[in-house]
Amino acid sequence: MSKHTLAVLVENSPGVLARVAGLFSRRAYNIDSLAVGPTENPAISRMTIVINVESHSLEQVIRQLDKLVNVIHIAELKPEESVQAELILVKISATSKNRFDVDAVLETYDAVIVDESSETLTIEATGDGAKISDLLNALERFGIRELAQSGLVGIERGSRSLAERTLSVQSIPTAESGQADYQN
Repeated sequence: MSKHTLAVLVENSPGVLARVAGLFSRRAYNIDSLAVGPTENPAISRMTIVINVESHSLEQVIRQLDKLVNVIHIAELKPEESVQAELILVKISATSKNRFDVDAVLETYDAVIVDESSETLTIEATGDGAKISDLLNALERFGIRELAQSGLVGIERGSRSLAERTLSVQSIPTAESGQADYQN
């Protein structure tokens, strides 16, 4: 099995996430990561889904997703052809005695302190899965008190957007065309 990242453009309407998740549930596919958010077009949302399947199963997943009414387009984001990142917020125990050590770890991983109290520091970091994992391992010695981690998000390299490439081919208005009133 191998991990695959899918960028899925969907209508921004109620129930779409439930239908997509239901499809994965019915087919007994496990979602490793799921991130959903708005796009440059307010009528369209973007899902980034990471699944761990064989290549023949990936084709089946894509075909099944494509049958859902609210799905506009699906593209696989290959690591070498895209920029991918996760976000974490992590609260650690911190004292004045270990602050220098914490700062050294944060500098190594380009992480920043976004909140602090007399007993804790809340840290924000972005990066690929390996960087995030390494940072968390380095912070464990201070005592992780709370962790919030986003799903993976990704975007293709190059100048054209997924929406431009997809929607213009399908004659669907894009935000750049001045007609952002997409209806399926």
